[in-house]
Amino acid sequence: MKPLVRLEQADLDVEQALAYHAAEAPQMELDFLDAIEKAYEHIQRHPGTGSLRYAHVLDIPGLRFSICSRFPQVVFYIEREDQIALIRVLHGSRDIPATLQDLNDSTGY
Repeated sequence: MKPLVRLEQADLDVEQALAYHAAEAPQMELDFLDAIEKAYEHIQRHPGTGSLRYAHVLDIPGLRFSICSRFPQVVFYIEREDQIALIRVLHGSRDIPATLQDLNDSTGY
């Protein structure tokens, strides 16, 4: 299995979601973290199963996403030869193309 490398913005996205749960539904914090970890494990074991939909929309080769079970978060990643880069963890109701439009500039991917 390739190692997962979490970009800083992906960690910040998770922290923001945790802060929301802490304020609105503290009983869900641990469930959320568990779901995120399971999503990361799935991506690491099966990186090719994520959808390429936004790769085509945004013209970012290799950009895939996987949906986090039980929560509306979408995990974006790019598989490289030696690693899997976790790019963002966004709420599915966001304007994904607008949020990721300058991904190439900000991450180098």
